[in-house]
Amino acid sequence: MTSTSQPIATLLATHPVWDGHNDLPWEARKQVAYDLDRLDLAGDVRTTHTDIARMRRGGMGAQFWSVYVDAKWAGEKAVTATLEQIDFVRTMTTRYAGELALAVSSADVRAARASGRIASLMGAEGGHSIDSSLGALRMLHTLGVRYLTLTHNDNVPWADSATDEPVLGGLSPFGHEVVREMNRIGMAVDLSHVSADTMRHALATTTAPVMFSHSSARAVCDHPRNVPDDVLAQLSDNGGLCMVTFVPKFISRAVREWDLEAADTAAAEGVHWADHAAYTPFLERHRATHPQPVATLEDVVEHLEHVRAVAGVDHIGLGGDYDGVGVLPTGLEDVSAYPRLLEALADRGWSDEDLGKLTWSNALRVLEGVEDTARDLSASRGPSTARIEDLDGV
Repeated sequence: MTSTSQPIATLLATHPVWDGHNDLPWEARKQVAYDLDRLDLAGDVRTTHTDIARMRRGGMGAQFWSVYVDAKWAGEKAVTATLEQIDFVRTMTTRYAGELALAVSSADVRAARASGRIASLMGAEGGHSIDSSLGALRMLHTLGVRYLTLTHNDNVPWADSATDEPVLGGLSPFGHEVVREMNRIGMAVDLSHVSADTMRHALATTTAPVMFSHSSARAVCDHPRNVPDDVLAQLSDNGGLCMVTFVPKFISRAVREWDLEAADTAAAEGVHWADHAAYTPFLERHRATHPQPVATLEDVVEHLEHVRAVAGVDHIGLGGDYDGVGVLPTGLEDVSAYPRLLEALADRGWSDEDLGKLTWSNALRVLEGVEDTARDLSASRGPSTARIEDLDGV
């Protein structure tokens, strides 16, 4: 293998990694109730995949922090918990202001880079965070959230999830209105977690680039959380972005088969895979007697090469899902590992230009495209007053 450490370091100095999805805020909630005295990210943190020193070693320049809340929390509880997640990200960026900079625009991202800090953006993971309210959507945007994943693991009243039983066949009329309002205010439509039909409906409605904050290629690993080729192929016309994730069961065929078997075994014991409180300890027990296959960095490379071949090099990024999953591929154990992945791609013949698009330029272009669309739309129409009961009759 040709040594590429110096060229990769040089590349990252000008085109650092912009990652689409990191669940550190939820881990901080679970582990220490948001107390950064007990989870000091300036120190050597052993209980997470993420701290500032490892972000620096990973060549990171921007991060979408997920302000995720449990998809089982409906209504006002989900909205309140999302606000608490936003509050944590703002507290974190204030506490570590010498290293992290809150960013709510492409201009903020550029300014963070110019000051040598890591731009910190926010994405809300699941439409349950807005409780079917366009007013709540607009307020999340006002507080700095710059993408909304339309669903998490469960359906919402106006959109089908990839991992729930389909009800609507994609988006409801109100769901289409959510997409239109996101276009108008400048919030990116994130299609990770949604069903393939929801992806297709959203692409037919949106006038702004979409993103997949943490999804891989379904043709490589047949998991419903991954993106079908017909959808990947639409990203070139839309201008959007698929940020390939590192979650083992989404990238490795062997882990996918193991996961299906584990879910069947759990179901026989009365445990549903979507019940995280029960399924997580079940998996720990199951692994002890049925070792999970090992996913690798090379599995991620296979997905990246496939997405590049189908969608094009201008429509690919990275969305590791660090701190959102317990087990990671060998070689990608924490946020310091991005250079190792880029070295593997360089050895596969990816040019510096290709790698720079993957790490930085594509994400910046998509955010700028979302902002440009919002600027045009907001000049011609005001806030939508649509309600789900009016459009969907619920």
